[in-house]
Amino acid sequence: MSTGTESSAAAAGLRGVVAAQSSIGDVNGEQGILIYQGYDIHDLAEHATFEEVVYLLWHGNLPTQAELDTLKAELRANYEVPAQVIELMKQFPKTADPMDVLRTSVSALDFFDPAGHGTDRENATRAATKITGQIGTIAAAWDRIRNGKDVISPDTSLGIAENFLYMLNGERPDADEARMFDVCLILHADHELNASTFTTRVVAGTLADMYGCVTAGIAALAGPLHGGANTAVMKMLIEIGEPDKVDGWLEKALEEKRKIMGIGHAVYKTEDPRATWLRRYSKHMADKTGTSKWYEMSQRIENLMLEKKGMHPNVDFYSASTYYLMDIALDMYTPIFAVSRISGWTGHILEQYANNKLIRPRAEYIGERDRKYVAIGER
Repeated sequence: MSTGTESSAAAAGLRGVVAAQSSIGDVNGEQGILIYQGYDIHDLAEHATFEEVVYLLWHGNLPTQAELDTLKAELRANYEVPAQVIELMKQFPKTADPMDVLRTSVSALDFFDPAGHGTDRENATRAATKITGQIGTIAAAWDRIRNGKDVISPDTSLGIAENFLYMLNGERPDADEARMFDVCLILHADHELNASTFTTRVVAGTLADMYGCVTAGIAALAGPLHGGANTAVMKMLIEIGEPDKVDGWLEKALEEKRKIMGIGHAVYKTEDPRATWLRRYSKHMADKTGTSKWYEMSQRIENLMLEKKGMHPNVDFYSASTYYLMDIALDMYTPIFAVSRISGWTGHILEQYANNKLIRPRAEYIGERDRKYVAIGER
C-alpha cells in the first residue's frame, strides 16, 4: 500500500482509481464522449426510447421488437405501487424532502415483493423491473400528496416518461414534451461509477437485495455534491433575476470564490455531451413558453465561465431551466434523476451479482502508532 501525502492526494475521492470492470457505460472526459454498452449517447438520444435504453443497460444489446414489447408490458404491469406504501407516504410530514420520501418508500417496497431478496439473475431482474416501474409513481404521488391533491393512478397505456408527467400534472403532456422528457431520462440513465452507482455496487457486493442496493443509491444521490446540482442551478438563476444582472453577479461570485453551479465536471474536460441536448431543450422550452430569460442567463453564464475559467456546463446546467419551464417543482429535479438513473443502478447491480466479489478496499492509515493506555485519572 502507498504511503505519504503524495499518494493520499492522488487517491483523494478515488479520482482515477479503477474499482470495477463493467461493460455498461464509459466516459471519456478528454473527448466528451459517453457510451452505453458501446452506443454513443448522441445516437441513443436521437433514435432510442428510454425503455430501449433500460433493456440495453440490463442485457447488453438493444431489444428486438418482441423483447421491447415484453419489457414494456412488464414495466407497465408494475407501475402501480402497493396501497400500503401510498398510505405510509400520506403519514409523512408534508415538508419532507422528496428524496427522503423516495428513499424510505422504495425501501418499503421490499415488504411487498416475496422474491425481492433473490440475487440470482431471474429474481433480481424481476425486482429491478418492479422498482423501475414503481419509482416514478412514488415520486409523482409525493408531489401531489404534499400539495393536498389526489394521487393519480398510472396509465398503463403510456411509457415511463409520458406516464410520469401525467401522474405529476393530471393531464397528458403533448407529444413534444413527452419525447423531450423521454430523452432527458435517456441522458441521465447511466454515468459509469459515479457516487450513487458505486454505492449500489458496494452494497450489491455484500449480496444485499435489490431494494437495499437501490435505497443506498438514492441516499447517495440525495447529497448536494451529487444529485442536487440542477436544483441549485435554478436557484442561482432565480437569485440573479434578469439577464442584464448576470455579469455583475458572476464577477462578485467569482471574487467571493463561490461555486458556480452546473459548471465544470469531475470527469469531463470539454463539453458534457448531455449538456448539448439539454441546451437545445432549454432553448426549445424558452421559445415554446415565450419565457426566454432563463435561457439567456444560462447562455451568458456559460460564455463567461468558458472565457474566464475555461469551464463548460455539465448535465445539470440546462436541465434546470428545461424542467422549470415544464412547471416542475425545483425539489423534484433530483427525484427525476432517480427515475432515470434507476436503469443504470439496476444494470450495475445485476452486473455485480453476476460476477460478484465483496468490495473491500484498504484505507491508508495516517494516525499515530505505539500509543499506550493511560489510566483515566491521569489523562
